[in-house]
Amino acid sequence: MKLKNRQLLMLTLIFVFSLSFYAQENNKLQPLESIFVTIQNQFNIQFNYAEDTIKGIHIIPPSKDLSFADVLLYLEKETQLSFVLKATFVLVTTKSEPPFIERQKLDQIVISSYLVKGINKLNDGALEIDFTNFDILPGLINTDVLQTVQALPGIQSINETVSNINIRGGTHDQNLILWDNIKMYQSGHFFGLISMYNPQITNTVNLIKNGSDATYTDGVSGIISMQTENSITTEFEGSIGANFIDANGFADVPINEKSSFQIAARKSISDFVETPTYTNFFDRISQDTEVELNSNSIINSDKQFDFYDVALRWLYKISDKDELRINFINVSNELIFNENAILNNVEETRQSSLTQNSIAGAVYYKRNWNEFWQSSFEVFETDYKLKAINANVLDAQRFLQENVVSETSVKLKTSYKINDKFQLLSGYHFVETEITNLDDVDIPVFRLLVSEVVRTHGLFSQVAYKNNDKTIFLKLGLRFNYIDKFKKQIWEPRLSFSKKVDAFTLEIQGEMKHQNTSQIINFQNDFLGIEKRRWQLSNNKDIPVIKSKQGSVGLTYSKKGWLINAESYIKRVDGITTQSQGFQNEYEFVKTNGSYDVTGLDVLIRKRIRNFNAWLSYSFMNNDYKFKELPEQRFSSNYDITHAITLGTTYTKDRFKLSAGINWHSGKPTTLPLMNNEIIDDAVNFDATNSSRLKDYIRIDMSALYDFKLSQKVKAELGVSIWNVLDENNEIDKFYRIKNGAINETLQSSLGWTPNAVLRVHF
Repeated sequence: MKLKNRQLLMLTLIFVFSLSFYAQENNKLQPLESIFVTIQNQFNIQFNYAEDTIKGIHIIPPSKDLSFADVLLYLEKETQLSFVLKATFVLVTTKSEPPFIERQKLDQIVISSYLVKGINKLNDGALEIDFTNFDILPGLINTDVLQTVQALPGIQSINETVSNINIRGGTHDQNLILWDNIKMYQSGHFFGLISMYNPQITNTVNLIKNGSDATYTDGVSGIISMQTENSITTEFEGSIGANFIDANGFADVPINEKSSFQIAARKSISDFVETPTYTNFFDRISQDTEVELNSNSIINSDKQFDFYDVALRWLYKISDKDELRINFINVSNELIFNENAILNNVEETRQSSLTQNSIAGAVYYKRNWNEFWQSSFEVFETDYKLKAINANVLDAQRFLQENVVSETSVKLKTSYKINDKFQLLSGYHFVETEITNLDDVDIPVFRLLVSEVVRTHGLFSQVAYKNNDKTIFLKLGLRFNYIDKFKKQIWEPRLSFSKKVDAFTLEIQGEMKHQNTSQIINFQNDFLGIEKRRWQLSNNKDIPVIKSKQGSVGLTYSKKGWLINAESYIKRVDGITTQSQGFQNEYEFVKTNGSYDVTGLDVLIRKRIRNFNAWLSYSFMNNDYKFKELPEQRFSSNYDITHAITLGTTYTKDRFKLSAGINWHSGKPTTLPLMNNEIIDDAVNFDATNSSRLKDYIRIDMSALYDFKLSQKVKAELGVSIWNVLDENNEIDKFYRIKNGAINETLQSSLGWTPNAVLRVHF
């Protein structure tokens, strides 16, 4: 790949700028947290602590010449905290706390700052993103949850949206997306360009690519699990902010010493002002749809787009043993425009619209019976609705489409700590999913309403083991599922193992999973062509229950600021349908089922030196379909991105953060018309399926954040970012249709040069 001269110049400037900052010595007061990172890299150990324990503590870093024992003595003297070494872990507590309290979540971290500060790797292989302790990533200033996970190796988005995240070659509908354990069937605002999950209330995110807990069902490709803060606040905290897309607010309100309440809300600012960012986003989602281009005699006007989200979380500590949590989330996207035409010398106008809504609520109750026994009970209801009204002004016709999902889940878990090494987890899970699809035309009258329900019962059990020095971790689980509608039994083993030897960690993971839901495309112009995918349930016939099995082996080296991680994997997913894969060639309207096989390798190299951090990730993937009933039984998947490379840097100094990076990947597969014989019987005559590829994709992003104090208790944050700095016209899709007896090519492009800015005030 040859970069243009301006790309080389920009890249050079980015690294020179970053390195010039790194070269400066800093002996001033630094946050204790950043000092921990330096010490961890120097001595190959891990600090475990609660965020509140070190919050607001700034000291001068210890001398590089001190031994590790002297470093701990220095830290105790300067911070008045307790530092207890246990194997390769240092437990940090206040001196009033017992030093050997087991903190189940904290002692799982085996690699901190996996990519940047705030991204940690756990000993079960999961990656945790802690937004309360987050650094910065290229092109992002709003800690967008689903954009952030795409920075990790093995995660792609085939079309740059958060509604099409591909974990190791899978489709987006094969991801289990949870918000405080509630399954969500919608993921984005602007129909996929930004996450619908408010980053102010979303505290942590766990990304699980393999070896998941037996407690989980669905998500044959992976799990993205988001969590709100799980501790009760004693002081009011809040923030208000705005960027070029939306205005938002957040409040964490203490009710009393046993209860606190959080609320977060966002709304688009398009009612008041249309920024360049909004314009770019709108043009991107409406590209090559009926919103952008209608028939020659129809003019579209009065285009309006709006979105909002509201999220609530209430915690109540009923007693020393009992806790209650209640969650609620409501999300809406709405697009409206008028179709205008002159009929019989009279101007006629009809309104078309597209709405996408999610509303969900959950109750979670946990009880600690004693120091060994713990149980929890959770129930949620989640509802999703996609609705389009397509007005045909020429024929005075209205076409109504709806896709509705309603799911209820009840889960009971019990956990028993056998001893300091073994812990047993068991439980029961019931899920009822109802999906309704409606197609309704007024002239001529046509109405098709299909509603189906599937109920699944699940029993699961899992044992976890860790040795005394926490260098060995093993999690072995088994889940039994019974789908009553199909009288079907499914057994699913799960495995996660890690062994640490000095600076090396070996990981082995495996799992089998299933899911009953998938997204399909009936026609490319459904739902105005913008959000054309609709959810459907398996029927155990032409739409099978989707099943997956995968295994992976990884090796990690971490020492003196270096992190090298390599992980190879193999995955097979059975029961996919052609309609769920988004074909736009000769298989666009074919209905059959098959499978895909993926083998791949993810590699990450990261180096941290003082305030400077740089990383290089590479992913290789071979992803093939197998459809027995198609003429071509085996060919490349539509989601086969063979090579992907990410190069990124961050620099943090005092209150300033800077980040820049390059994303490159090989083009996605595409099918071209057969040269010199493009049309047969008024249909496109295609070449071998997915035998060609789009042009390689490349994008450079930059972002910067600066926080400052407005008063003793009020601080502010100012940030700017540029997505696609060089305004590359990247191809994300290409398809062919016959128009006026000739081949017509449609090329869809990625988001161009897009600036954004944010101002947030915390109080």
